Amino acid sequence: MPTKVLSASSQKKSAKIFNLLSVIAIILMPIFPLLLIWIAASIVVYSANIYHPNPLVRRYTKYAGYRFYGFTGASLASMLFSGVLMKIAGDALTLMVSIWGLGILIVVPMGVWSLYKADRERWKEMLIEEI
Repeated sequence: MPTKVLSASSQKKSAKIFNLLSVIAIILMPIFPLLLIWIAASIVVYSANIYHPNPLVRRYTKYAGYRFYGFTGASLASMLFSGVLMKIAGDALTLMVSIWGLGILIVVPMGVWSLYKADRERWKEMLIEEI
């Protein structure tokens, strides 16, 4: 069977892409269409990387997905209860800023830490069999 070489830089890029774009999407969350576009595109990126031959790429993608999808699911749930939460927060703007701040506290620091760890990781070329 013919084999294909996966370069170390390609694997590193694959491990970092979900974290990087999730951090960007959360930071720019007030630009609402950008977040929606990344939610749709993230499904493709997640699906491609979760079955990557390198288990490190799968691990980085899995934990980035936990953070990003956990936050987006929780923010959707908070929108369902926005009537009650607005009474607690004071007004709609305070509630939206609070949700955004929570996203920045959850996704951004751990995403940046994962990007740092992926840079420090020892990536090696891999040989895979082509189908």
